[in-house]
Amino acid sequence: MMSGPSKTEKSPKLSERFERGDLFAAPCPSRDVLNHVSSRWGVLVLIGLRTGTHRFSELRRKIDGVSEKMLAQTLQALVKDGFVSRVSHPVVPPFVEYSLTPMGEEVSEKVMALADWIEENFARVLEARDSLDSVN
Repeated sequence: MMSGPSKTEKSPKLSERFERGDLFAAPCPSRDVLNHVSSRWGVLVLIGLRTGTHRFSELRRKIDGVSEKMLAQTLQALVKDGFVSRVSHPVVPPFVEYSLTPMGEEVSEKVMALADWIEENFARVLEARDSLDSVN
């Protein structure tokens, strides 16, 4: 029978237990990352930060329709995943700035490619919807 690590041994970091994620496996934590990156607000935050560092209020104005709560939750998840850097300035009044990390820049390129495709092909999507609606 195998037991866990002794008190003097450290258990392996999560990153050491995974060589690669498996999005098709229900228990794989990579699904959380997929959700953070591909959610509506995650996509828009990653694209919005491609232009540089932004304060919370600037991002909120830039991303039309996002609530303060959803933006805060999305930023928190992207910071935790290592895609976004959060810098709090100890001034009066205090303010926080957000920017992409190098890993965030990588993933934002992928997300931007998808967003570009959607915008460029939106008329085709609308045509497909219309043709399906006219059949039903």
